[in-house]
Amino acid sequence: MGRPSAREQILDAFQEILIESGSAAVTLDAVAARAKVSKGGLLYHFGSKDALLNGLLDRLLRLTAADIEHARTAPEGVLQYYLRSSVTDASMDNPGHRCSVAVLRLLSSESKVAETMVEVGRRWTALLAEHIDDPLTAEIVSVLGDGLYLRATMGGPAPQPLLERLPEVLRRLGAT
Repeated sequence: MGRPSAREQILDAFQEILIESGSAAVTLDAVAARAKVSKGGLLYHFGSKDALLNGLLDRLLRLTAADIEHARTAPEGVLQYYLRSSVTDASMDNPGHRCSVAVLRLLSSESKVAETMVEVGRRWTALLAEHIDDPLTAEIVSVLGDGLYLRATMGGPAPQPLLERLPEVLRRLGAT
């Protein structure tokens, strides 16, 4: 695998600063230094901090779209994939999770972040609704996945009985 583009290196640096130190540590100089590019090089790709934020939000939407496409072809099916990955993907080794964590560090200061996170949830719920006849049940499964993801992100125990019995859980919800 080749070296990431300068644009991706800059986004990686922005993301890592957010994860490690929060939004107060983000300056264009700090991002450029972390990305090992000049400030002019950073400004060539992202003309402002706002453009940098837009780049990170776009990355999150791209990663979400790729994960949704993966879910469509998952051997266990979309619903089980969604619920199981809500736990297993909450790992700092997962690029989508790392991006989500970085983005969430900006939630209180950037309204675009909330809008993007709502869009991520809307996309997943729309996919679930393609596989669940009842819209309310699709929303319940979506919220269940959100709760599993939040618990896993905070380091809570994996709900083993639930994960081991996903077909039964989905049947009880009327989602199969």
